[in-house]
Amino acid sequence: MDTRVKFDFEIYFTNGGSIKGEDFRLDIEGESISDKELADYIVNDLRLLMVGEVRILNKEIFAETHKRKPIQTRTEADVFIDLSHTIEHGLVTYKGLPAPIVCDYLSRENSKQFYEEGTQFQIGKIEMVTNTGTYIDCPFHRFEGGKDLSEVGLECFADLDAVVIAIPFSETLEITEQHLKNREIRNKAVLIHTGWDRYWNTEDYYENHPYLTTGAAAYLRDCQVKLVGIDSHNIDSTAGKSRPVHTTLLQAEILIVEHLCNLYLLPQEDFTFSAVPPKFKGVGTFPVRAMAKIASKKPFR
Repeated sequence: MDTRVKFDFEIYFTNGGSIKGEDFRLDIEGESISDKELADYIVNDLRLLMVGEVRILNKEIFAETHKRKPIQTRTEADVFIDLSHTIEHGLVTYKGLPAPIVCDYLSRENSKQFYEEGTQFQIGKIEMVTNTGTYIDCPFHRFEGGKDLSEVGLECFADLDAVVIAIPFSETLEITEQHLKNREIRNKAVLIHTGWDRYWNTEDYYENHPYLTTGAAAYLRDCQVKLVGIDSHNIDSTAGKSRPVHTTLLQAEILIVEHLCNLYLLPQEDFTFSAVPPKFKGVGTFPVRAMAKIASKKPFR
């Protein structure tokens, strides 16, 4: 069934003035369309600039033969995929380190005394070590004279061209340079998908986890990658006391992201990766909201 929408609209401009329309009719797909979708369509179709408030009034949807191509209310936008674990009170990320304390500094109930009736706020308090949840390592984490979070440029954290290399833990826990060859990785973020995140927040997560070898780290350094991420407990083997992968990568100012998740949702390439921490001075590691962005290429049909 063909459907149309009839409505009035008022458009106000941020630099003054307005335009209004009455009994405006448009063909639509489906049997509904939101006020926001209508407003966005009018603004875009009329190529209006400096638009402020848009009001949609007296909206009515009815059956009527289409007069032109209907509004595409569904378009393919950039897809964002969350690659971070949720941090919550009591979460253990790394055995031996304290779990975060997440609580109220000012509760909504206690805030009532400071505001008029009906107005209340919550101010949270978080106490935690910086190696909590999904986090990023910068050179200061390993080297006293290395760059801390405040000294690393935003271009090193955000919108990095990225690739995923799948090396299932069921096949090997030791990831060597041979696993990384025959891929276009230079100047990219390299995300190692082992599938170990399935054990997150369980006892199995902390022991016998996948890791990179010294040779793999050297290969990534020599290929001049920008960042290396992994969905495992540590990018190094934790069986001993040495951490050669951290040493090799951070000495070359290649950032490390550990405890990723959901890498199975990503294509092998043609996406960007971001993992942006707060701008702390004197801190080498901090939780991030790691994410991938897959850019749209064509309208959704």
